[in-house]
Amino acid sequence: MNWTERTDGQVLIIKVSGDVDLQHSPKLRQLLQAKITERVPVLLLDFTEVAYIDSSGLATLVEYYKNSRGYSGQLAVAGLSNRVRSIFDLVRLSEIFGVYQSIAEAEEALLT
Repeated sequence: MNWTERTDGQVLIIKVSGDVDLQHSPKLRQLLQAKITERVPVLLLDFTEVAYIDSSGLATLVEYYKNSRGYSGQLAVAGLSNRVRSIFDLVRLSEIFGVYQSIAEAEEALLT
């Protein structure tokens, strides 16, 4: 798993590539914990290059969501493949934080 970061206005976008599984989710957790420490107000995860996510990856996202609520942080995920989207739908994560088809759609929703 690799990632790149960029800021678009008020939104920090982290583009994740590779699998988010038991082997790689600790790296994602460490990255997201740093963003909590920085109190990032709006975080968008670009998953267009994520082929697979397992329960450890999902738990990492939920942990970030819960911890960022303490300072009113927002989290969204965009660009899910059909396979990853089906996992998100199965555990109903779209009811907890924003799940969007595209980065543009997510940014628009986050900034309104």
